[in-house]
Amino acid sequence: MAPMKLYGATMSWNVTRCVVALEEAGADYELVPIDFGTREHKSPEHLARNPFGQVPAFQDGELYLWESRAICKYACRKNKPELLKAGNLEESAMVDVWLEVEAHQYSSALHTILFEYLIQPMLGGTCDHKLVEENLEKLKKVLEVYEARLSKCKYLAGDSISLADLNHASITLTLLATPYASVLDPYPHVKAWWDDLMARSSVQKVAALMKPSA
Repeated sequence: MAPMKLYGATMSWNVTRCVVALEEAGADYELVPIDFGTREHKSPEHLARNPFGQVPAFQDGELYLWESRAICKYACRKNKPELLKAGNLEESAMVDVWLEVEAHQYSSALHTILFEYLIQPMLGGTCDHKLVEENLEKLKKVLEVYEARLSKCKYLAGDSISLADLNHASITLTLLATPYASVLDPYPHVKAWWDDLMARSSVQKVAALMKPSA
């Protein structure tokens, strides 16, 4: 059977979020680069994969998916459902809770910080430092909740790793490449959790993929 295909650029934390999940799930997949410089993401071929002309896009046989978190869930459901704690109603509910927290609390604040600091200058704009500071304060409030949770259990959804943890990896790696990496320092349980994630081969692979080429 042909390998799954993940289309995108490794500079995108949404693409590399999927790489972490695919690696952890042990999926047979191929990473297919999309060239933003030539606007390949807006080509008819890519719009057939992702109608919004964005990345990632994903193919498994005749199935096409977009939206990174949906792709991550699919990879786990197909290859490693224990990462969703499938089969245990209460544990899988906690995975769902923390998947939502990652998307709407943690990454929501972090996305604004990273967009302003990294992406705006690439688009010819300037960083809105006031907006960055506002979202750093939001992120600190979120991290207080994480610190409390991780003081009670090793991982967000319990004592074994799940997709809820893994979905944080790519955007946090991006944070570490900015002057704001120290925002994690006052939270020892969060730091220990992150160090545990960083030791995983899937996260190390993504860290290598995200490094700019010389």
